[in-house]
Amino acid sequence: MPKLFEIKFPGECKTLPEGFWSAVDVWIKKPHVVNKRLCGVKETESRDVGREAVLSLLAEPDLAQDVLSFMTCCRNTPENTHEKETPWVSSVRTFIPKVNNYGTNLHKEVILKDFGRQQVTFLPFEEGSEGKVSLKRGNIYQFQLLHQDCEEWSLELHVLASDQWFSDGVAYPRLPWLSSDLLPKLVRWATECKSSEFRSTLSLLPVEKYSVMYQTLKEKYKAMVKVWPEVTDPEKFVYEDVAIATYLLVLWEEERVEKGLTEKQSFVDLGCGNGLLVHILANEGHPGKGIDVRRRKIWDMFGPQTLLEEKAITPSESFLFPDTDWLIGNHSDELTPWIPVIAARSSYSCRYFVLPCCFFDFFAKYQRRHCKKSQYKEYIDFITEVSVVSGFNTEEDCLRIPSTKRVCLVGKSRNYQISDEAEAEERRARYIQSRQKAPGATVQRSDIRSDGNCCHGEGDPDRTPDSSWGVGFQPRDKVETVRNCAALPRDLVNGVVLQVANVILGMTEEDGGGSSSDWNQGGSLSVNEAAGLMKQETLQLLKKECGGLQTLLKNNHQVFRVEGGRVYIRDWRDRKASRADTKRKPLAPGALKTRACWFYDHHPQRCPLQAELCAFAHGPDELRPSTKPLKKMRHNAFI
Repeated sequence: MPKLFEIKFPGECKTLPEGFWSAVDVWIKKPHVVNKRLCGVKETESRDVGREAVLSLLAEPDLAQDVLSFMTCCRNTPENTHEKETPWVSSVRTFIPKVNNYGTNLHKEVILKDFGRQQVTFLPFEEGSEGKVSLKRGNIYQFQLLHQDCEEWSLELHVLASDQWFSDGVAYPRLPWLSSDLLPKLVRWATECKSSEFRSTLSLLPVEKYSVMYQTLKEKYKAMVKVWPEVTDPEKFVYEDVAIATYLLVLWEEERVEKGLTEKQSFVDLGCGNGLLVHILANEGHPGKGIDVRRRKIWDMFGPQTLLEEKAITPSESFLFPDTDWLIGNHSDELTPWIPVIAARSSYSCRYFVLPCCFFDFFAKYQRRHCKKSQYKEYIDFITEVSVVSGFNTEEDCLRIPSTKRVCLVGKSRNYQISDEAEAEERRARYIQSRQKAPGATVQRSDIRSDGNCCHGEGDPDRTPDSSWGVGFQPRDKVETVRNCAALPRDLVNGVVLQVANVILGMTEEDGGGSSSDWNQGGSLSVNEAAGLMKQETLQLLKKECGGLQTLLKNNHQVFRVEGGRVYIRDWRDRKASRADTKRKPLAPGALKTRACWFYDHHPQRCPLQAELCAFAHGPDELRPSTKPLKKMRHNAFI
């Protein structure tokens, strides 16, 4: 049997052989994590099959014999199994490509796991619209785990007929890709053998429906990227909202089929932000609106069918939605824990979808309690607890969006009968009250209206006992506060930069510094060590900013490179360190330089680049003020 490639496992590999099968399952169930041209797969249930069942799949006798020999001829053959073959565990997966016009044939694979031989074989085939099946003989391949000399583990890739391999770049990747990309990833996954804290992506939806709808909506709304008026990255936010809208539209379509509904579900998006999600859902025929405390520029671009309200939301009887089917919380920050409560109190039939991001409790920032969990997992568990106490059968899923916070929670039905509503409401009220008294739940600011009157105090003559169940809740300010160190005094920032840089440049070889090159790069400091250089009043100012000192140093990337919690002097000659993708070329004559070169002004050896290669001004003669605003950098679109 031809062996195409082999990788040896490092160390003792205590995760094997179980880790091998965990890694194989990632490739079988979630090939899209490495093959970005796939949306996912649809897999049948696994079942045990014998030799005869495999033979029945292969119409040609010669081919059947070749495939069986390929599957049984290996160095891992257990003793005394030649006469009695153990059954294979068989399943079939159907590939779901991202592109809609991939072809009419279904691209499938029969997957045969042989736990005795520690190997898995893939038999690709295509199924036409009339049910005609054709096996792709040249693309049959196998992964085999070997344990040599009871010490060394290795993973091998075998191919039945490598000279006949066919690649279309989607369901059939290139053969070198299997060996150079996929095989090393299988080794890493098998070694790490980590189980995710969360569900697989799109576990509540039919992936094929999601794929088709996502491509349709992406094509329909991609023009928004070119006209995006906000300061945020358009490609990230447009495609993220398209993906969230796709999820909701497929979820709601499945709900209509399940419940026999004819009308499209209504919705309210609480904390709707830029309003694009509201715009897409409304355009696709769902009646609804978005509410946010602050109006965005992009709102003016949407037509009259997109209903958006500028209003501060305070959990109370004034913000219940008895006639609404679904409440949405998409990165809704301080409203996140309240959304299941608001949905539960709006009506017995009201459902919700929430995508938690920032960590908020009912009345303050969320305080960690379980150090063995990640902070994100702990917060998702908290919102799940809120949902269950509020009365929902709660489901968790993971979206495919360009964000690290991708886990959503869905409440589609109640865990109590409508006749028990009074008891359920009492349970909700007790739980919210317990969170208000919890440690760390003290409200930072008083709940004061903009006109100076107390919103829930004794001076409010219209207050009723039940109208203010969000007492202590503080909505965000209408004017967004900039807290990324950009608004700090320039003298303060320059002083911090100079102080940290001088210490790094002054480090000797004993300190881990003293560069032997012709230009001194100094050593490095941890962010904590750099903070130790600061005066107490400086640290107090930085603590009020998001990210503190580390953000300030990263903002000054002309001078510093911050990696792994350590601070280095940036060397602009180093292509990787200077973030340049190509060989540095001389600037055009008369090129505009709007900022002074820090190294030319402050480094003992000045800038390591010649003036014609440096994008920053070497001296006042090169410095020219810009008359145009800086152009925003755009990242690659998430596909």
